[in-house]
Amino acid sequence: MAASPATINPHDTADLSPPSREQEPHGPPGGARFRVSGADLSASLAVFLISLPLSLGIALATGAPLQAGLVAAACGGLVAGRIGGSPLQVSGPAAGLTVVTADLIVQYGWRTTCAITVLAGFAQIGLAALRVARSALAVSPAIVHGMLAGIGITIAVAQAHIVLGGTPASSVVDNLLALPAQLASVRPEAVLVSALTLGLLLVWPRLPGRGARLAGLLPAPLVAVAGATAAAQLAGVRLPRVDLPSWSSHALAGFPTGPVTGLVTAVVAVTLVTSVQSLLGAVAVDKLISARDDDTPVPRSDLDRELVGQGTANIVSGALGGLPVSGVAVRSSANVAAGAVSRASTMLHGLWVIVAALLLVPVLDLIPLAALASLVAAVGVRMVSLNHIRTVTRHRETAVYLVTTLGVVLLGVLEGVALGIAVAVAVALHRLTRTRITHREADGVHHVRVRGQLTFLAVPRLTRALHQVPRGSRAVVELDGSFLDHAAHEALQDWQATHTARGGEAEVTGRAGTPVAAPASPTHSCCRPWAPWRDHRCGEPAASVLPGHRPEPVRVRELADGLGAFQRDTAPHVREELARLAREGQRPAHLFLTCSDSRLVTSMITASGPGDLFTVRNVGNLVPVPGTEAGDDSVAAAIEYAVDVLEVGSITVCGHSGCGAMQALLNAPPAEGEPVTPLGRWLRHGLPSLDRMAAEGGTWAMLEGRPPADAAERLCLANVVQQLEHLRAHEAVARRLAEGGLQLQGMYFHVGEAQAYLLSPSLDLFDRVVASPAPGGPDAAPAVDVPLAGTSAAGAAPPDTSGRVADAAR
Repeated sequence: MAASPATINPHDTADLSPPSREQEPHGPPGGARFRVSGADLSASLAVFLISLPLSLGIALATGAPLQAGLVAAACGGLVAGRIGGSPLQVSGPAAGLTVVTADLIVQYGWRTTCAITVLAGFAQIGLAALRVARSALAVSPAIVHGMLAGIGITIAVAQAHIVLGGTPASSVVDNLLALPAQLASVRPEAVLVSALTLGLLLVWPRLPGRGARLAGLLPAPLVAVAGATAAAQLAGVRLPRVDLPSWSSHALAGFPTGPVTGLVTAVVAVTLVTSVQSLLGAVAVDKLISARDDDTPVPRSDLDRELVGQGTANIVSGALGGLPVSGVAVRSSANVAAGAVSRASTMLHGLWVIVAALLLVPVLDLIPLAALASLVAAVGVRMVSLNHIRTVTRHRETAVYLVTTLGVVLLGVLEGVALGIAVAVAVALHRLTRTRITHREADGVHHVRVRGQLTFLAVPRLTRALHQVPRGSRAVVELDGSFLDHAAHEALQDWQATHTARGGEAEVTGRAGTPVAAPASPTHSCCRPWAPWRDHRCGEPAASVLPGHRPEPVRVRELADGLGAFQRDTAPHVREELARLAREGQRPAHLFLTCSDSRLVTSMITASGPGDLFTVRNVGNLVPVPGTEAGDDSVAAAIEYAVDVLEVGSITVCGHSGCGAMQALLNAPPAEGEPVTPLGRWLRHGLPSLDRMAAEGGTWAMLEGRPPADAAERLCLANVVQQLEHLRAHEAVARRLAEGGLQLQGMYFHVGEAQAYLLSPSLDLFDRVVASPAPGGPDAAPAVDVPLAGTSAAGAAPPDTSGRVADAAR
């Protein structure tokens, strides 16, 4: 990527600069000079001010020595920050571990709990060595959200006793049963301090006018605890306060004692909670970084390396007498929002915690426990997220969420998660077996419709419905699902062959009426409707396209056959939609500019239909800079027409793998002054892409975390970014971008993998587009948000219009 002018942050000092990709692929390389930018320095202070009161509050909630929270915060910042694979994730004692740690302290004591933390750290490193980090993300979000909600309820109920001036019990049930007695003996001064803490916590972020600037500088948790402490001091209120003992008496980890089964279960529980929470947090941090407006390159998270960092931090924290460590969402989001650009911010936050633990003990000892308890209770309440509840309800996973939540509250974290997994598996099996099969007759045709997944479990019901079709009649089997297993496929094939042999007609179709199975066909069904063009055989190379052979020419008859197939099979389904478009005119939402390569079927890879895309194709998907067209204004005219007349909302530049134009540029770039063919003159518009790739060595472009395969692929990626810059030079595009009415986005299609990638805002990463469930299906879910190319008007991905033609057909 071509070098861009450096932007200077007024808060940076003269010799401090943000790290480049060469300086920090995932962390400072060995031998490199460690640099701290002004943005990292200010972000570290913001995170420290949030971390300090929360670390003390979480230690209080677990029943651990209060210093253990500070030790964990320091280890999370310095150790996990230095070694971990998520540069901007901040680690420390997390509220999600409160219940687990509190139970361990009650059962085994503090020194054995520290030893369990150390063993859990080694287990995390072992999991990283097995490279299973990404598989942990396969845990249903409903289970994760339910676990956090259960932990949040447990925390809130326990801290309510301290807020009222009492002492909590060890279980939620005991705390609920003791709550009436606690209300009868409430301490008013504790309630007032807690109310003041909660009031400041709620009001501070919502200050209007000039107060909003101050609220942006000082985090609400710090202001709430500091304000309540100051008020308690001025009023002379006598309440239990923070008591940090001398560091000389701080307890370190001891040899674990207790039943082996219980210790193993405890290690598994700590490993599970810390790992899942840290990995999910790393993924969330990547999304927050991609949504930022700045273009400072921050590497995506390496999840296996993040597990190594978290495991090492737990080993160190446990050995030094600290709480278990994991990635923390509140501190991580604050770090990203504060503008951090490297892991230096997380490490500095750990350093500030050590300074506070050594020098601010007299100040910390003034904090009332009721203030910390109300702060942690507020955190617990927020863990029961209404947004999460709405999400799991929309995806019909309420049962999984509720069972996990109640299991964590009543039985414990590990037991609750196990119950949630069991219910999730049961729900998945239920969905797999919930298949509706109906039979009806209309106009002499027997229709057997299958809704849902067709597996061996539904074969008996399928055969009963098929046997209702009379011999010699015409039948249509409509499969309205996304899965057909071997047993069901064989049952359908056998019935279809038998019914046809007895003089009947049998057709098996998909959702849009397209044929699914036809035993008499000489080609595989997956090749339809391309078989008439190129004798396709799945997995078998056609003789006409073997290496060293030229493809056979497509005859006019084959083109006519294709047109006839369209009139017979497709036209009846789209005629009504095309008639509407003929009446109303075209109003496409997108201009799609791509290569002329025959393997790039735009309507197929975008799942679009008539009227959706205004498409411009040329050799190499090039956009000539205004003034350099040399008599060919076709691309500029199409851009002007799409932007000014059709008023499209987005323009996509789509490159692809194996592009012949890019290969030609690499092999023999056209030079000025030399006599060239029309193709050579056209390829001169691609020379800036070649210069862009050479300027950066091609190291900037990544495909979902992997480098390009070769120089040709690097040039294909660089060409997409370069053509986006050329687009901005067109007057109509620049005007609409300034008005905020247009989006630009880059796309890359890997032909061999049938995989699409969208360009991230940082212009150095092409993100893989993941499959989304079929609309309206039992497992329907929102499409995964994929970041678009960096423009001032970048927003969400284009809406999926693939359903229009199918709906018209149905």
